[in-house]
Amino acid sequence: MVTTATRSIPRLPDDLVGALADLTEPAAVAALLEDLLTPGEIEAVGERWQIVKRLRAGATQREVAAELGVSVTTVSRGARQLKYGTGGFEVALARKPRRR
Repeated sequence: MVTTATRSIPRLPDDLVGALADLTEPAAVAALLEDLLTPGEIEAVGERWQIVKRLRAGATQREVAAELGVSVTTVSRGARQLKYGTGGFEVALARKPRRR
């Protein structure tokens, strides 16, 4: 019998989640994320957000991959999180955008 080790998913620190939730200005959220994340992480997060927005709007995985210039595998990862994740994308995408 072959067994595989289960990978535990790291949890975000509660105080970090609270700090993000307490910020009311988009510029403050952006500043914190820019301080917290590397440029590569910022790019990856932004790419994932664009992927799930397009998938949620009804685009196919192949359409999203072509439009964003990413691999279908990358889009599939976003699709998996959208379908099987914690529901955070759905909550965020359902919110009305703030007027600036």
